[in-house]
Amino acid sequence: MKPIRSLAHAVALASLMSTFSFAAHAADVPLGSTALEGHIITHVLAVDAANYQVTVEGSDKNPVPIQLTDKAKALHNLKVGDKVDIHVARSIAYVLDTDVDSDRGVSTKTGITRADKDNPNPGGEAFRQVKVTSKITHIDLKKHEVTLLPPEGKVKVVKVEDPELQARMKNLKVGQTVDAIYTEVLKIKTSR
Repeated sequence: MKPIRSLAHAVALASLMSTFSFAAHAADVPLGSTALEGHIITHVLAVDAANYQVTVEGSDKNPVPIQLTDKAKALHNLKVGDKVDIHVARSIAYVLDTDVDSDRGVSTKTGITRADKDNPNPGGEAFRQVKVTSKITHIDLKKHEVTLLPPEGKVKVVKVEDPELQARMKNLKVGQTVDAIYTEVLKIKTSR
């Protein structure tokens, strides 16, 4: 994971506000998952609180401007030279819904937790979870392929590489749905 790219994702997540709840259903069958992490430690080069902009040092020592939203309430506490510690974790999980004829769709859940009154330094945690539900339209057991119809309507053929999952393909049915659940968690700490 490239530090600048992670920083861009961190900025995008830091401006999100909402509530979050997620429950697994008994009819859901996990198919697989992947996870990735990144960590960046940098420092503040400039703060423009009036315009909600912070500039930090990038991995190549060049300035990286970050545009925040008006939700950055503690920005006035951030000073040039402050250390910024950013940790990003990303994961994707694939889950089979065993009900037939479920709806396709995309849903997004987000949330943020800020520093509390005992820690006036800007920072906090944010997350985003996107769930894309695609319908199974065809199953080819010989080629180990599943054809999915995602919400945007463009059919996608997925090759099942894992031998354990290939053995379980015989239990799939046309009309079932597969959820791809992408989760990104961001933790930002600042200190002097």
